[in-house]
Amino acid sequence: MNPGKIIWRDPQGKVVACVEKNKVMRENLEEIQQICQDALEDAVLMGCDEQQFRAVLLDLVNGLANPYPPLQ
Repeated sequence: MNPGKIIWRDPQGKVVACVEKNKVMRENLEEIQQICQDALEDAVLMGCDEQQFRAVLLDLVNGLANPYPPLQ
């Protein structure tokens, strides 16, 4: 995944063109990617099943809660 190549869109499908917002999103994803990579490597080195670890990460992401009400 290349976070710099993602074109971010708002809920209506319009491109998020703000340079600073795109920079923050890119940096956040780069950090998340590195943390996940490190955790995967730790899990594998400690003898955990890679596929189980990936499933746990997916569950973690799917369980994230949006604390903000939808914009209308």
